[in-house]
Amino acid sequence: MKRYYFVFLFFIAAKLFGQDDPVYMFSYFNDNGQDGLHLAYSKDGYQWTALQNDQSFLKPTAGKDKLMRDPCIIRGADGLFRMVWTVSWNERGIGYASSKDLVHWSPQRYIPLMEQEPALNCWAPEINYDVKHKRYMIYWATTIPGRFPDTDSSGDGRYNHRMYYVFTKDFKTFSKPALLYNKGFTVIDATIKEKNGQYMMFLKDETKLPAPQKNIRVATSRYLDKNYSAPSAPITGNYWAEGPTVLQKGSEWIVYFDKYRDHSYGAVRSADLENWEDVSDKIHMPKGLKHGTVFVIAQKEFDTFFKK
Repeated sequence: MKRYYFVFLFFIAAKLFGQDDPVYMFSYFNDNGQDGLHLAYSKDGYQWTALQNDQSFLKPTAGKDKLMRDPCIIRGADGLFRMVWTVSWNERGIGYASSKDLVHWSPQRYIPLMEQEPALNCWAPEINYDVKHKRYMIYWATTIPGRFPDTDSSGDGRYNHRMYYVFTKDFKTFSKPALLYNKGFTVIDATIKEKNGQYMMFLKDETKLPAPQKNIRVATSRYLDKNYSAPSAPITGNYWAEGPTVLQKGSEWIVYFDKYRDHSYGAVRSADLENWEDVSDKIHMPKGLKHGTVFVIAQKEFDTFFKK
């Protein structure tokens, strides 16, 4: 009986001192990604502060070009933080590492996702955990020349991307890459969130010709890995946007994205995932922050991980 009483007291104390309050984290890169992983934090989802004086937490070693662009971090089912990233503009694989505390990382590994295809690239990988099947889904954008000839001249130069995916349970063995999203246009930078059994894919329409799109849209499905709808109308405005990442904050959904031609960051928010308000003027991001991922840790974890 005493044991449960002390557990109850610890729970109350944690509540009183805010140890289980959420801290919003943002993994990102600067410049071309050559110096590695950067991290920022926020308590409200609007004002973001770089950690470690905006110095890198992890220098890239995976791949031939050894870049760390578009770092995506999720907390795995085992409690470890799992990270994947773009290692190069023109390699057929991605980088992978794991960590217990976001500071100390496992040896980096190159995962050759598309080495069996005549692919040009593997860009902006992301991870979702498939709870039902107890496995991870990694997905990314790839151009395979000639695979979708109708849109070969619609993107930037030789690039004509589609979204692909694999499943893995251990980040050592992987299913065969399969097509995740193709709706007849070049697409990159997908990120998937779930709400009440429905999956929402936030994606970038990468069409440049004959009329530029370069905006963020949303597709939906009842399944994590298939049957996504045609995209919605753009949820971003009259500017070029890329790299969406999504935070659910209570009843509010915030989508952050890179206004890369304007050299600034933007955001839109919604309460119903249908009507979107531009709140770019309400956010403050570290200078030079580029395409990354937002995720959540507890205040107690934050204090422990970054106590120095």
